[in-house]
Amino acid sequence: MQLRSEQLAAHLDKPLAPLYLLHGDEPLLVIEAGDAIRTAARKQGFEEREVIVVGTSFKWDELFLAAGNMSLFGGSKLVDLRIPSGKPGREGSEALQRYISTLGPGIVTLISLPELDWQAKKAAWVTALSNAGVSIECNAPPPARLPQWIAERMARQQQSAPRPALEFIAAHVEGNLLAAHQEIQKLGLLYPPGEVTLEQIEGAVMNVARYDVSDLRDALKARDTVRAARTLEGLKGEDAAPPLVLWALATEARSSSAPSRMAALLHAAKIDRMIKGLARGDVWDEFLQLALRLTQPRTR
Repeated sequence: MQLRSEQLAAHLDKPLAPLYLLHGDEPLLVIEAGDAIRTAARKQGFEEREVIVVGTSFKWDELFLAAGNMSLFGGSKLVDLRIPSGKPGREGSEALQRYISTLGPGIVTLISLPELDWQAKKAAWVTALSNAGVSIECNAPPPARLPQWIAERMARQQQSAPRPALEFIAAHVEGNLLAAHQEIQKLGLLYPPGEVTLEQIEGAVMNVARYDVSDLRDALKARDTVRAARTLEGLKGEDAAPPLVLWALATEARSSSAPSRMAALLHAAKIDRMIKGLARGDVWDEFLQLALRLTQPRTR
């Protein structure tokens, strides 16, 4: 069964299929589709998830063992198989085709791949997986449809914009959906629900004011969420050193008396690992999330 990424939400309201195959040229959409499937699995009682990443020394027996070992709690299980190269090799291709025969109740398998070329799409193992479950190709919208895609994303946060403003964002991000996603999130922080004008979007997207970490600390001390988000965007645009930005955030976290102080410090430690290459993730996105935590209004 083939699905488009925009059809996935409606599909996930129903009982899950035994297998999902995600691939495409747009990493943001692949990640979002995977997150949606994982969330639906939890809601439908798949209490345990086992992540398996196929590397150079991977043994395909691990996949069969994961599917054969039911949840430790006696519930259902999601097997989350990731093949970063998109090329399982001859042994993997044969193993994946054998794996289909083991599919049964209590197990949902999610297989994530990068973009597949036309030859890979016709490979026997891809065809077999697609026929056994649901295949979702997550490709970026063509340039002509990008403004509409941006409008749909803005609508999720109860915002809209005139066509010239949508085209302005589309031209600015040059087809990079992750960049578009970040710009849309920024608009949600800067402006209330409703229509955002072209002038407001130009000001947000093209802000060239210079910032330093002292501006960020001032915004955090004042619990000014909008200013903190704008300052972080400026620091990112000026290629500020991530360790210096983290120092400013961590300093404010340590001096905070809020109940979330410990959670903020743990978040800062996570970002430190990412900066050092010990963990994966978008450092600047994590900076924003930590700033949002630190600027939450105090509760009495």
